[in-house]
Amino acid sequence: MDRPGTLHHVMMRGIEGRNIFLDDLDREDFLSRLRKLSLDTGTRILAWALMDNHAHLLLFSGKAGLPAFMRKLLTGYAVRFNRRHRRIGHLFQNRYKSIVCEENPYLLELVRYIHLNPLRGSVVRDLEELSTYRWSGHGALVGRVRNDWQETGYVLELVSNKRKRAIGLYQRFMAEGRDMGRRPELVGGGLIRSLGGWSRIISLRQGDAKQEYDSRILGSGDFVQGLLREADEKLARQMRPKPREAELKQVLKDFCSQARVGMGELCGGSQRRAVADVRSKVAYRLNREIGIPMAEIARYLGVGTSAIAMAIRKEERGVKFF
Repeated sequence: MDRPGTLHHVMMRGIEGRNIFLDDLDREDFLSRLRKLSLDTGTRILAWALMDNHAHLLLFSGKAGLPAFMRKLLTGYAVRFNRRHRRIGHLFQNRYKSIVCEENPYLLELVRYIHLNPLRGSVVRDLEELSTYRWSGHGALVGRVRNDWQETGYVLELVSNKRKRAIGLYQRFMAEGRDMGRRPELVGGGLIRSLGGWSRIISLRQGDAKQEYDSRILGSGDFVQGLLREADEKLARQMRPKPREAELKQVLKDFCSQARVGMGELCGGSQRRAVADVRSKVAYRLNREIGIPMAEIARYLGVGTSAIAMAIRKEERGVKFF
């Protein structure tokens, strides 16, 4: 349930509840990696907070997808953390937790929830201190801290198209949520989270209504249903029986005909621009839509598996078919 532009609330926690940040050098290293990866992959960071034993991110996934982004972020950080603090073993508790979120009405609620973490945890005393706190994205949104990699404009424009007014309204919004405490409906709860709270569930039960829900998704029934349907369709494509060789050759033939490229040239490893373009489209179709492994496609097209992987990434960046 991920594609470029999907909104995710991501949480990571230290193994056995241990601290994942021991000092400011650790926090600076984590943010340095977060900055570089977000800029390199087009991942848009909307909100974030670093606590001692856990961290939160709210982001729109980029072209690399969330799993690749988080793998690079957490693996690189954990290796340096262990080396610096002379320890061995896992740093993070299992895999990070991610929730796919419906942008409206949850985005601003999640920004507030995440940025209030240091206040709820008594790391800072009040909102004024939070506005200059270095280890949360709140300061950048109110203009007191500069983060060139944080997507402040998008968040503020949801409040008002005039920056100064948007900052004032955002600060009021934060103040209104200061005493809300933990918000389990935003980070867990399965059916409760997916449907928007107990009152919504009770009203649905009274009306004998049925709604789709999933513990990995924060959103309305229609939003959840759409994501689950999309995931089912992707799984069905991957589980589809392997096509006969004649069918596979037909795909190659169709693309070659449209591009006026010879089959021999396509399958002979030619690097001519027109041939390389057709190879990218063929690789994408065979792997992403039919489910043929990249290694097998590489054998048919006379190139290495890494070349097929690069070709598929090229198509995922938005190159259109004929």
